[in-house]
Amino acid sequence: MQEKRFEQPAPEPVKLPHNLIVEDRRTLTATGVTRIVSYDEQGATLETQLGTLVIGGRNIQVSELSIQTGELKIFGTIEYMQYSEPVKSPGGFLRRLAR
Repeated sequence: MQEKRFEQPAPEPVKLPHNLIVEDRRTLTATGVTRIVSYDEQGATLETQLGTLVIGGRNIQVSELSIQTGELKIFGTIEYMQYSEPVKSPGGFLRRLAR
């Protein structure tokens, strides 16, 4: 008897809602954060499902990132927030040249 194998398609990554709540420019709550790229006292760079988010200010402190909810809290004096588009991997012509 021949064994049959059923392969399940890989699950799609769960998309978390992305929201920002700023309270009195002292506390920022962000949801939908997938990774903390870097941070120091002057700012934090976060990866979200909607792009890279840079937060700048003074005396910035980053709390722990919850992987399940994608929630992160930032404390300090928040002076600016800026998004950049997600970086797409190079493909097409360049990828074919590398083969």
